[in-house]
Amino acid sequence: MSDARRREPMAAGILGRCLILGTIAALMFSSRGAADNYPRQPGVDVLHYTFRITLRDDVDEIDGTTTVDVRFVQPGISHFTLDLASAAKGKGMTVSTVTAQGTPATFEHENDRLRITLEPAPKAGERRSFTVAYHGIPSAGLRIGKNLHGERTFFSDNWPDRAHRWLPMVDHPSDKATSEFHVTAPSRYQVVSNGLLQEETDLGDGRRLTHWKQSVPIATWLNALGVAQFTSHHAASVRGIPLQSWVFRQDREKAVPAHEEAARRVLEFYIEHIGPFPYEKLGGVQAAGLGGGMELASAIFYGERNILGRGVDSLVAHEVAHQWFGDAVTERDWDHIWLSEGFATYFALLFLENDKGRDAFVAGLKRSREIVLATEKRNRHLAVIHDNLADTRYILNRLVYEKGGWFLHMLRGHVGTTKFWAGIREYYRRHRDGNVSTDDFRRVMEETSGQDFGPFFHQWLKRPSSPEIEGHWHYLPDDHRVVIELKQVQPGEPFRLSIQLAILADGSDRPRIETLDLNERTQRFAFSCDKAPASVVLDPDCWVLMKATFSQRPAAPAQPAPAFAPAR
Repeated sequence: MSDARRREPMAAGILGRCLILGTIAALMFSSRGAADNYPRQPGVDVLHYTFRITLRDDVDEIDGTTTVDVRFVQPGISHFTLDLASAAKGKGMTVSTVTAQGTPATFEHENDRLRITLEPAPKAGERRSFTVAYHGIPSAGLRIGKNLHGERTFFSDNWPDRAHRWLPMVDHPSDKATSEFHVTAPSRYQVVSNGLLQEETDLGDGRRLTHWKQSVPIATWLNALGVAQFTSHHAASVRGIPLQSWVFRQDREKAVPAHEEAARRVLEFYIEHIGPFPYEKLGGVQAAGLGGGMELASAIFYGERNILGRGVDSLVAHEVAHQWFGDAVTERDWDHIWLSEGFATYFALLFLENDKGRDAFVAGLKRSREIVLATEKRNRHLAVIHDNLADTRYILNRLVYEKGGWFLHMLRGHVGTTKFWAGIREYYRRHRDGNVSTDDFRRVMEETSGQDFGPFFHQWLKRPSSPEIEGHWHYLPDDHRVVIELKQVQPGEPFRLSIQLAILADGSDRPRIETLDLNERTQRFAFSCDKAPASVVLDPDCWVLMKATFSQRPAAPAQPAPAFAPAR
């Protein structure tokens, strides 16, 4: 999902995800220390969902029948539970029947949980299917309303745990499954979803049945459903991946070429650098009521106005990056959401670097850095990795986007670009279609680089705040040395930093690069220099996330010169 700086303000359905970030960050900190309260079911593994949904124009009520294919990995389990919103105040879902292998099953549905009794208890490794028939008006999860042209539409809005507001499922990213949608709707609508189109049948009564099937396991919130009067454009494939655009019929001339031109270049770059695209198609869907983007697997939703406006390239680059990171490789729980949003933020910049050049890339990094520093100034105790958040309303903040992206940039700086890409490719290869934690990523990067990154990961991802550096340089003409004095002024212990220094000799156009290793509160460095340099620049190539004040001051009175700092 794209962050606030890449889009217009979002509509209410997605607003809680990416906007009001200062408030979210403050509330998020108040939740630190609470346990993850999602009730895990370690003996239950959902393999496949079959959703059958009927939509109408005269009412917002939906009729649903969902079949859940489950494997029980432990013996003796007496019941299992699906998440499904209970009916209250005219909204929510009412369950009519539950069957197990075609036989009526005993169930209880209360407090948004559907508890199904298993009779008899399954053996380890046994598979069973359960079918839930239900109906109701979604309180969330499925957004029903008019698009910017005043036409009625239906769009899923599942992130992060709103899918169960209209679909019975294990609504947590840790349990991935394949899925399919059979949607019956008035025939004036087109229907788009995950995976590949299997069937379209006009039923002869003014309705059409549309069937989409996703053969790759995904987290539940990534299930997509868009129903509108679309233009469906099927472009030439990219390296065998079908490229599609689903846009409102009034916007076809502008939206289709804007989306497909950007998506083609982005897809080529990511396949080349990361690895094979994980899904059967790449679709871009113009979605009502949405601002920015939503990286639903193989059917990305874009804000209905964003896909028409400026910044489409950046938006597409962010959302398509999620198909690899966030969708195919999914965080185990929301504490590690930076593995999704930080990756998409940085990979959009990497695409920019490839597409527009280094200057555009660095400009993006600097904008991102300002966002990080401003966020940390407001929230001194906020870190990238969450601390077992119990409330999913407070998952996001700007640090999981921009600081997470900056972390990847600094990691690239430590290992070098070649080893960075090698680690990224191995991380994707090893964990494709699975769930990960930050430690999983760290282990891969350590193996591919031969370095220990424990302290590095800890100080940038778990420690609040970023370094604040104050310093100056001066030239000692009698000793022919440049003296650098730096001080870390941020709260807490000093960071361990390696910072490049560029010394430009008068009349030269190529600076001399030195490396400063900082691990103390105050440090001095000295480098031989035949004459006073024209300039001395700290972190000239923008590799370190820090707030730095660095300037020249008049030469100090004569004094014993410090020892040379080791150059690397």
